[in-house]
Amino acid sequence: MSAQDWQGKRVTVAGLGVSGIPAARVLHGLGAVVTVVNDGDDERARTQAAELEAEGITVRLGDGATLPAGTELIVTAPGWKPDKPLFLAAAEAGIEVWGDVELAWRLRGRDGRKAAPWLTVTGTNGKTTTVRMLASILEAAGLRTAAVGNIGVSLLDAVLGDETYDVLAVELSSYQLHWAPSLRAHSAAVLNLAPDHLDWHGSMEAYAADKGRIYAGNTVACVYNAADKATEDLVREADVEEGCRAIGFTLGTPGPSQLGVVEGLLVDRAFVDNRQKQAQELAEVADVNPPAPHNIANALAAAALARAFGVAPAAVRDGLRNFRPDPHRIEHVADVAGVSYIDDSKATNTHAAEASLAAYDPIVWIAGGLAKGASFDELVEKSAKRLRAVLLIGADRALIREALARHAPEVPVVDLDRTDTGAMSAVVREAARLARPGDTVLLAPACASMDMFANYNKRGEAFADAVRALAAERA
Repeated sequence: MSAQDWQGKRVTVAGLGVSGIPAARVLHGLGAVVTVVNDGDDERARTQAAELEAEGITVRLGDGATLPAGTELIVTAPGWKPDKPLFLAAAEAGIEVWGDVELAWRLRGRDGRKAAPWLTVTGTNGKTTTVRMLASILEAAGLRTAAVGNIGVSLLDAVLGDETYDVLAVELSSYQLHWAPSLRAHSAAVLNLAPDHLDWHGSMEAYAADKGRIYAGNTVACVYNAADKATEDLVREADVEEGCRAIGFTLGTPGPSQLGVVEGLLVDRAFVDNRQKQAQELAEVADVNPPAPHNIANALAAAALARAFGVAPAAVRDGLRNFRPDPHRIEHVADVAGVSYIDDSKATNTHAAEASLAAYDPIVWIAGGLAKGASFDELVEKSAKRLRAVLLIGADRALIREALARHAPEVPVVDLDRTDTGAMSAVVREAARLARPGDTVLLAPACASMDMFANYNKRGEAFADAVRALAAERA
């Protein structure tokens, strides 16, 4: 759309917050008549509303269901569910609904600037780590880039800000993809698929379909996980540009058109002259930080996207070496009396916890929190042989305890029967009592944190503080 197309266009922005506020300001700046609707009417929302209204933007608090009269377009925060009355009314009236990602895609390249290609990543777990690895690799190649999107950095700021980029590393959630119908990436990756956010999407099939939207219109490469057939199925179903290739990644020896691992090396058999007979060394497994199996898979996916963009092997190696993971993602806190303490508070679902548990042996496992409707039988069954003991906290710990009784009855279980923040100190001390030299005490809750903590960061910080206090006592 040209600048003239926005003049006087009546746009409703659904939701305040990290995406709604930037969208409202951008649209207002383009000359649109903007009304923001928001479900909440708390003090924070009132402060945000006052700031927007001072700029000439109308805000309706506590009314996220009613479609404002005259609305020609809705731009929604990604978390708003498709079955909200606002969207049902829009569908009945033939009004389009975009997310902030769709808006950013439509506005890229404005003012005569060259639009940076997007390398996009989604999946149930590992998105943020992979996107940050990808950005590190692109930077090592001398490219101007940024990690943006669901990682917490507004895509609107990236495409409309003063900074210019050669390429963007973009994390996308299933919510964002649902509301981004015209997105067409240079190359994209789906890391894995496991049940998540089914209350929002309605079914696993709908969730997978929204994830699969990331492949639509890809021009160079659709990257999939060879160990997760569902991701390859999404590639097969995708409508892509002529010549776009399917590129797999595997923790085993790669076949043609795959990246994988051979004798401690990350190797490329996709972006080489002779895929049948040739393999290109990219990096050592030891260059991946930390070198847990699921993190090596993340590194291979990032490398595949970078190679699709033409990045040289040396930049893949240098980018992986330079990368430092975010806190609370399989983060080593300390070694105390020969026991390693690992913080993976970000493992908020069973799929993430399974990957974390697969990286260590033997384990004293700390688990529990809000289950979000999850079942723990498969997780416990797969991990049982690695468990020295299990300590349970949080509101839904009984679900994990019952799964342990069914599939790992010989593993000692300590149920702390607590949901207060001080429980973390007690659980770390109990873990220290149960662990033996050479063991790993692993916080990988497989649950959300909000029953006890504000977020997974606060949960991880409480664990790390308790471990450091233990280390100080025993020094």
